[in-house]
Amino acid sequence: MNDFIDPDASEVTINKKTELPLVWFLPLIALLVSGWLITKSYNEKGPVITISFPTAEGLEVDKTKIRYLNVEIGKVTALSISDDLKTILVTAQMNSTAADYLNQNTNFWVVRPQVGLGGISGLGTLLSGPYIAIKPGDGSREDHFTGLTTPPVLKHNAEGRYFTLETNNLGSMKPGTPINFHGITVGEVLSHALSDEANAIRLTVFINKPYDQFIRKNTRFWIDSGVDLSAGADGFKVRTGPLISLLSGGIAFRAAAEDTVENIQPENSVFPLYDTYELSTQIVYQNTLKYVMYFNGSVRGLTVGAPVQLRGIPIGKVTDINLELDMKTAEIHIPVTVELEPDRINEINNDHSISNKDIIAQLINKGLRAQLQTGSLLTGQLLVDLDYHPKSKIVLSDNHSVYPEFPTTASSLDQFTHSANIIMDKVAKLPLEELTVEANKTLQELQGTSKAATVMLGSTDKTMTSAHQVLSTLEPGSTTHYELEQLLRELTQAASSVKQLTDYLEQNPNSLIRGKKEQ
Repeated sequence: MNDFIDPDASEVTINKKTELPLVWFLPLIALLVSGWLITKSYNEKGPVITISFPTAEGLEVDKTKIRYLNVEIGKVTALSISDDLKTILVTAQMNSTAADYLNQNTNFWVVRPQVGLGGISGLGTLLSGPYIAIKPGDGSREDHFTGLTTPPVLKHNAEGRYFTLETNNLGSMKPGTPINFHGITVGEVLSHALSDEANAIRLTVFINKPYDQFIRKNTRFWIDSGVDLSAGADGFKVRTGPLISLLSGGIAFRAAAEDTVENIQPENSVFPLYDTYELSTQIVYQNTLKYVMYFNGSVRGLTVGAPVQLRGIPIGKVTDINLELDMKTAEIHIPVTVELEPDRINEINNDHSISNKDIIAQLINKGLRAQLQTGSLLTGQLLVDLDYHPKSKIVLSDNHSVYPEFPTTASSLDQFTHSANIIMDKVAKLPLEELTVEANKTLQELQGTSKAATVMLGSTDKTMTSAHQVLSTLEPGSTTHYELEQLLRELTQAASSVKQLTDYLEQNPNSLIRGKKEQ
């Protein structure tokens, strides 16, 4: 038996190494990914909020999204009825990125398809369904909100400025009414409310950039109804605006040419809103003189606002028309108050020591008078025209007005009517019946004269025949023969004239009264 032992055999050891199977790595990776997703989802979750709406029409749990600028920032997770049974409470899970939007003045509203005069909105919701839109606001953090029943006019934080317009005529204007500048929509009406004194309506408007820089010191706003038809002393005037203004109304404005960039007005400045474009173009003069005028004739066609012209150039307007009755004398007076604007007249060789009132007095002494004239035969509107009538005396009425009286003269129409009345009175005083009787007598006598002339012509013919017979018996060349021959020629001419006169009178018996007709 061989007892040989290998010396290296005693040093040999067996290493048993434990190995982890690769199959266990998959659950571990899945666990790590799940944990990461859970952590990420938890970190991305924002606050939970509630929004109260009057109705839940179109809203669905886990389907209705909350969007800002068309980006999803949350979704509806629950719908419930409020404790007072008046509103619907919408619970929404917001993203963490929306946490900064959830402030006290943040607005929520439901976006649905809408068709209006301003166009069609919300068409995308026809397929995807309604969604809740958000407009971030300022204030403290909040988790309960009251949703708007209608979308806000400014859905986003647009760049521009707010202004206030004052008017006494609201018309069809409402939030969303467009504001146009040279036909371009540059803003809109946000809201309207009564002034503190309740004597005007104040509109809050928003003008987008860069058009807000044209809101300057002398900028004029007016109601743009689409078609502006006016009738005045100058006739009819028609202005047209954008089609949307014709359908729903609108506001337009223009900047004055003399306004520079330095005259840009600050935010919340107040401007008057004129009813028409024509009113917005009128220049407001601070230096004015008021007078009262008394016209003897009718003032039918004269209205408040009618122009006062000096030789065709406007220098003022009519501000008031009244009717007065003198109880003692039973006389009727029509005082017309006018407002003259001396600043419309360019002064030459100006003397600052003479006031405008003194200048008007000098012009009156030189014969300046007021006269009613027809401005347009088409409309029948009257205006007050100032011109010189040197022969017209200053005749003043018993003025009870607080303003000085401006002398007047009869209008051209009144003068024509007066002259026509005088002529008609004279015609009425003529003894027409007696003249008719005399004319008939004259015609009868004329007929008798015509018959007598015919008889005379017959006798003349016989006489001339006898004269010819006598003439044939005389010796030719004798004195008696010559004189008788001349007499026969004159009788022939006279008979011919009488014959023509008789024929003409038979055809025109009235010629003795009216005279012979011109050929």
